[in-house]
Amino acid sequence: MMKAIAYLTALLTLSFAGSSLWVPDFGGFDADQFPVPQENPPVQPAGYAFAIWGLVYLWLIIGMAYGALKRADNADWHKMRVPLCLSLAIGSIWLAVAVASPVWAAILIWAMLITALYALFRAPATDTAWALLPVGLYAGWLSAASCVSLGLLAAGYGYTSAEVAAYIFIFVALVLASAVQSQLNRAPTYGLAAIWALIAIVVQNMSSDPTIAALAAGGAAALCLPTWRAARS
Repeated sequence: MMKAIAYLTALLTLSFAGSSLWVPDFGGFDADQFPVPQENPPVQPAGYAFAIWGLVYLWLIIGMAYGALKRADNADWHKMRVPLCLSLAIGSIWLAVAVASPVWAAILIWAMLITALYALFRAPATDTAWALLPVGLYAGWLSAASCVSLGLLAAGYGYTSAEVAAYIFIFVALVLASAVQSQLNRAPTYGLAAIWALIAIVVQNMSSDPTIAALAAGGAAALCLPTWRAARS
């Protein structure tokens, strides 16, 4: 059974990475997908930040292939693989869902995040470069993206203004990322991914809304300490 799950994890990683080929034109939600169109929403990172997905895909592919070839019967890897399989399976259909429904996309990305965090906390203490670090990068970016999705929904469905949504969900992202990184006390790639997203929010708002930019910058700075501690440990 462990071998089968190991191979399934590697296969789902390929499926997850390949989903970007099935929906090649997805560049984020269209403004008109929301009842209140979201043009340049301040909660969303600058476009360059999404390039991190290339590194996430590549590192996960290499890491899970290594695990399938070298650690297929390893019980410590198996604890991580089961929840990771669930996250990757959801991720394989996420882009197609996002094109059709931002609401369902938000629900699914939170399901991806919860299962990814479950996997991260169960990642093996050995083989760090192949398991802990790529899963940490994946979960860290999902933590930021999940909060962004809620910010877009809050503003896009008129529950609050785009600016207030940015304040609320940047703060939520900071609290979530700080709690996870401090509790985990390893996998600095988790914190680095969240910092990357927050800096991109600074770039997005630097000229248009300096207050939101300052909040995101402060959040990135606050995350540096637990991330540094995780790197040292």
